[in-house]
Amino acid sequence: MAIFAFKQEEGASASASVRPQSSGSTTPAEVIPVPSWRDRLGYERNWFWRGWQTRYTYLRPADLDRRQAPPLILLHGFGASIGHWRHNLSVLAQSHPVYALDMLGFGASQKVIAPYSIQFWVEQVYHFWKAFIGRPVVLIGNSIGSLVCLAAAAQYPEMVAGIAMLSLPDTSIREEMLPATVRPIVAAIEGLFTSPLLLKALFYYVRRPKIVRPWAAIAYANSVAVTDELVEILVGPAQEKGAAGAFAAIIKAMTSRGFGPKVKAVLPGLDIPILLIWGQQDRMIPPLLGRQFANYNPRVKLVELEEAGHCPHDEVPDRVNAEILTWLAASGLD
Repeated sequence: MAIFAFKQEEGASASASVRPQSSGSTTPAEVIPVPSWRDRLGYERNWFWRGWQTRYTYLRPADLDRRQAPPLILLHGFGASIGHWRHNLSVLAQSHPVYALDMLGFGASQKVIAPYSIQFWVEQVYHFWKAFIGRPVVLIGNSIGSLVCLAAAAQYPEMVAGIAMLSLPDTSIREEMLPATVRPIVAAIEGLFTSPLLLKALFYYVRRPKIVRPWAAIAYANSVAVTDELVEILVGPAQEKGAAGAFAAIIKAMTSRGFGPKVKAVLPGLDIPILLIWGQQDRMIPPLLGRQFANYNPRVKLVELEEAGHCPHDEVPDRVNAEILTWLAASGLD
């Protein structure tokens, strides 16, 4: 499989600020570089999977001994990318090799019309692991990325030593809540609203920064966390070629039966360390689901964070980083 380095254009990764001259100084003002969020992502690379270009990044501990610790693979949520982990990568990489992957259809990975499903992304992660790592890892995911972690741990136990899941969704709950008699009606209605033409038109509308900002705020307990930097991270990939088609394909897949596994069918069977982190102000996946999931397996450690929403790793990164590192050490995964 071919890989090649991703090189930013010179000067594209940083802005600059000017330090004022002291009174009476005759020397020019000093220009101080202000690192961009991309500078915090590590070594970005491209990798081809099934002929599709995929973006990933990696960082390694400076301490050579720490490089033998179990590697971590970070998987983002819907509409996000490796940039969503910008507050976590360098901290976690002080003690573990860390990789983050843009799942196909998102971030800087190729925007293609493909048979999207949780299983599809599990295969992408597994083949990435085989190509670059080859020893047991800890999977860390947010939202849909969490469901990929769960499914991957069940299907490829030789790959996964532990999983940390931030706001774990269960896409099967909606199906279970619908009586069998009304499912065909709901499916027909969804078919109308998930037509590619309609979804593409919707996508071109919602990808604008002024629309993305209020939508993103729903995922955060504090709207102050929805910074210009975050909006840039979310909006950038949506401007790329093929983004509308990929969006339509993913949304249609998400409303289809069998998009992802049932949590209650998979979680009880895992015999590895499991961390569940939930923001108490999560408006997208109720925290009560986390408490329910924690009862499925005695190896689950549930942590609920105050003043945090659906993306705690971005909203309260210091607390999330600390919880992950503490759990890794307590689980013998350090």
